[in-house]
Parts: sequence; C-alpha cells; structure tokens
Amino acid sequence: MIDAKDSPSTRPYLIRGLYEWCTDNGFTPFIAVLVDERVRVPNEFVKDGEIVLNISFDATSALKLGNDYIEFKGRFGGVARDILVPVDRVLAIYARENGQGMAFPLLASSATAPVTSAPETQSVTLTTVTSDKPEAPNPDGTRPNGGGRPSLTRIK
Repeated sequence: MIDAKDSPSTRPYLIRGLYEWCTDNGFTPFIAVLVDERVRVPNEFVKDGEIVLNISFDATSALKLGNDYIEFKGRFGGVARDILVPVDRVLAIYARENGQGMAFPLLASSATAPVTSAPETQSVTLTTVTSDKPEAPNPDGTRPNGGGRPSLTRIK
C-alpha cells in the first residue's frame, strides 16, 4: 500500500479538472503563479513575486497541462513567449468571470524538498458564490460589493 506522503500530488489533476470546468462553462481560466528561478515567464509582468496567467484556449497555443509542468506559448505585449510553470508553483486556478476556483497551499521549499506535511487537499480553499447567477448591477450602474471584475484574494 502506498503511503499518502509517497503518493503523487493531486494538484495537477485538480488544475486540469478546474480548467475543464471553466472551458465547459464558457469561463476564462486564470492561474496565479508564485515565481522563482524555475518559472519561465516574462519578468516584466511579475508583481510582488507573482504573476497571473490567462490559460484559455484563445490566449494560448500548444497548451500542455502536465503532471509536472504547465507549458504553452502566449503573447505578452504583442510578443510571443514560451511559458513554463512547474505545477507546484501554481497558487490557484479560477474563473476570471466569477472568481470561482481553488487556491492551493504554499509548499515549504517546493523547489527541492518533498512534501512531508498533510495531503494538500486538506488545505485547499475553494471560493464559492451564493448563487449560480451573477449579481445584477445596482440601479446606478455600479456592481454590488465594490464592482469590477472578480479576483482571487489570498489570505495569509
């Protein structure tokens, strides 16, 4: 029998599942990535050590959601770039339109050390909305709760 600490990570499977859910429902899948030396993204778009990437079919070419890496070609400022993101650097995947998705725990020393803590699915936070329908704008045209596009907020 395989011990939980020796079993493969559930993170790539959850990412693929939520990507499929987003695309099946007409949503735009975004991933939030914690950038380190292993992450290949345009550094000029990294803010506070993180970057948010649109991984929709329309925004990427040759997208591969593998068990170890997410790879694709994307355009940044009109310039095509090769993107490589280790799956263990993905902080969250969510739908741009409503913010629904999943945030993943930061793994201590995910660059080199194996995970020795509890399985990550016990620490995963799922953002939800109370209705399947988006909230209607107020009569003055503003959106409830401050308006604007939904976004993922990480609470430390």
